[in-house]
Amino acid sequence: MPIHPTAIVSEQASLGIDIEIGPYAIIDGPAVIGDGCQIAAHAQILGSTHLAEGNRIGPASVIGGLPQDLSFNPNTPSHLRLGPNNDIREHVTLHRSATAGAATVVGENNFLMAGSHLGHDCQLGNHNILANNVLLGGHVKMGNGAFIGGGTVVHQFVRIGDRVMTQGNSGFSQDLPPYVIGYEINWVAGLNSIGLRRAGFDKDARAEIKELFRLFYRVGMNKADALQRAEEQTWGEDARAFLNFFVGTSTKGVCLRMKAAVTSAP
Repeated sequence: MPIHPTAIVSEQASLGIDIEIGPYAIIDGPAVIGDGCQIAAHAQILGSTHLAEGNRIGPASVIGGLPQDLSFNPNTPSHLRLGPNNDIREHVTLHRSATAGAATVVGENNFLMAGSHLGHDCQLGNHNILANNVLLGGHVKMGNGAFIGGGTVVHQFVRIGDRVMTQGNSGFSQDLPPYVIGYEINWVAGLNSIGLRRAGFDKDARAEIKELFRLFYRVGMNKADALQRAEEQTWGEDARAFLNFFVGTSTKGVCLRMKAAVTSAP
C-alpha cells in the first residue's frame, strides 16, 4: 500500500521513495517524509516536520503539532526533526519547537510506545525506549540508551543521562545522572548495573562508575565535596561522562536522594 486514496497529502510536502501512507492520514504543509517511512491510519504529520528514512509512525499519532505554550504564536516558524529508524507507536504526540528557527529533535532508533509525549524543544538521543504514557515536558534533554518506565513524568528543562532506567509511574523535576535507576519522586535507587553489562561496558569501566556513584550517593558528602574528591583521580571515558554530568549546567538541580544506608568516607 503506497498512499491510500483517503489520505490527504499537501502539495507542499516532500515524499521519498518506497513510503506507505495509510487510510485517513494527513501530511500537512512542507513536511518531509524520508525514504521507506510508514505512516499509519489517521496519523498526522504537520508543518515543518522532517522525518529521515525508515521512520514508522503509528495510528492516530500527531507529529509536529503546536507547542503547549500559552505564549506561543502559531505563526512562529519552528521545526521538528526525527533521525532514521524510529518506531513511533499509536497516539504519540511530538511537538515542534516554541522558538523561531529552532527544532525539537529526536535521534535515531528510538522506540516511543503508545501514548508517549515529547514537549516542545525536547532533545532526544539514540536507542532510547519510552514505555506507554511517558510524558516529557518542554526542553527535556535525554541521552542515549535510556529505558523510561510507563507513566513516568519528567518536568520541563530536566536532563536525563545515558543508560538511565526509571520505575513506572515515577516523576522527576530534577536531573538524573547517567547510568542510574530513578524511582518514585526524585529518588535514586542505585546503578543500572545490568543495563551497563548488556551495553558492553567492561569490568574496569563499571568499577570506576561504581566508585563515583559511591562518592556522590553513599558516603554522605555534599556535591561540592564529592566533586573535589573525584577530581583528585583519573577516570576513563565512561566514568568521566558520569562525573561531567554534575559539572554541567543544570537549571533544576540533580537527583541526589537515595534511601540506601550511608557508608563512611575513606
